[in-house]
Amino acid sequence: MARVRLSVAERREELLRAAIEQIQARGVAAVRIADVASALGVSNALVLYHFSTKEKLVAAAFAYAAEDDLAHLRKLLGRRTSALRRLRAAVRWYAPTGQAKGWRLWIEGWAAALREPALRDVTKSLDQQWKAAIAEVIAEGVAAGEFRCPDPAAAALRLTALLDGLAVQLTSYPGAVPRARAQEWADEALARELGLPGER
Repeated sequence: MARVRLSVAERREELLRAAIEQIQARGVAAVRIADVASALGVSNALVLYHFSTKEKLVAAAFAYAAEDDLAHLRKLLGRRTSALRRLRAAVRWYAPTGQAKGWRLWIEGWAAALREPALRDVTKSLDQQWKAAIAEVIAEGVAAGEFRCPDPAAAALRLTALLDGLAVQLTSYPGAVPRARAQEWADEALARELGLPGER
């Protein structure tokens, strides 16, 4: 049976999805152009036509995954409800005990970004956009009188640093921190940052 001809955009998206799957399975260092090509039954040359190097393919795959995560975050934070409810929903989703997928992918990305400038730019941009989105909703809640927070940007940084650290613990060292305890810590951290007496 003949393969369906895809548009350039459709082909790139197919390659990016395959690259993400291969990175999750093999790790950034071990994944090869040939692995992505083989997963789709296409030639190495086709992959290289769209992404001239492995480094460009990997950076583009992480950017693609980041956009998906950011779109979901924006959806959660854009709901028509209180800032507190939106923040709780975002933290619950993003926390390593929540529904967010791909923590292994992002831990791989952080490690590889130490040596790959293109990947560093992608992970840094995602990090900045995530923190900015959280800080914006915290500022909205302060303006609405829902809670107190003298420095929303610093609160967003501390909160995401805790969640990222917990993700490393839960993903890299299963059993090191009970999932229920990690969720309690995330909830407590949010309450502390917003000057709340505790989980309500």
